[in-house]
Amino acid sequence: MKLFVFPRWANKTRQLAGVFLGVTPVYLTALIWYGASPKTTDVGYQPKQPVPYSHALHSGELGLDCRYCHTTVEETGHAAIPPTETCMNCHKVVHPTSPKLLPIRESYATNSAVPWVKVHDLPDYAYFDHSAHVTRGIGCVSCHGRVDQMEEVYQHESLSMGWCLDCHRAPEQHLRPVSEVTNMSWKPPEDQLTYGKRLREENNIAPSQDCSTCHR
Repeated sequence: MKLFVFPRWANKTRQLAGVFLGVTPVYLTALIWYGASPKTTDVGYQPKQPVPYSHALHSGELGLDCRYCHTTVEETGHAAIPPTETCMNCHKVVHPTSPKLLPIRESYATNSAVPWVKVHDLPDYAYFDHSAHVTRGIGCVSCHGRVDQMEEVYQHESLSMGWCLDCHRAPEQHLRPVSEVTNMSWKPPEDQLTYGKRLREENNIAPSQDCSTCHR
């Protein structure tokens, strides 16, 4: 009777299994830790800008509405970066010779754009429409944080797919009156979830969770 004999390499399966069981938990832990780290999600990303523009001064102390500079936020998918002419509306008179504003004056004189660095930069495969959100009562602060308190703007949220889906599944946690979307210090008149649920029902807000909503 012929006996079945395992190949020689089968003798190493115990050692290989030991290595696999020992390495896999470490690998998975490192993968999850790195995948959720600020370095990966870009939370805290704060690039150096060509002009030291202070949102804390302009939006916070002076009370400029977000839409004064980001004029397209209610009408298009993108919140436009303001042209130099917008800056010069004030700075022809206010601090007209400040060295900090030299790039602004040069841009205005040469009709060339200031090379602002984009902070909130979604991947090309993800579609986001600002107008669809702000015209339904999602405040700027929900995605961008308290910009009116930032000397230099940084990325406040991860902007990950999971983070977006959390809002699409339960938008009541962020809903407010459309008239208050740019009001950074707005507070609900009652519990946010209760108030947001009422707004959701009144305005028939039902965010899509279909893949094609963001991946087109």
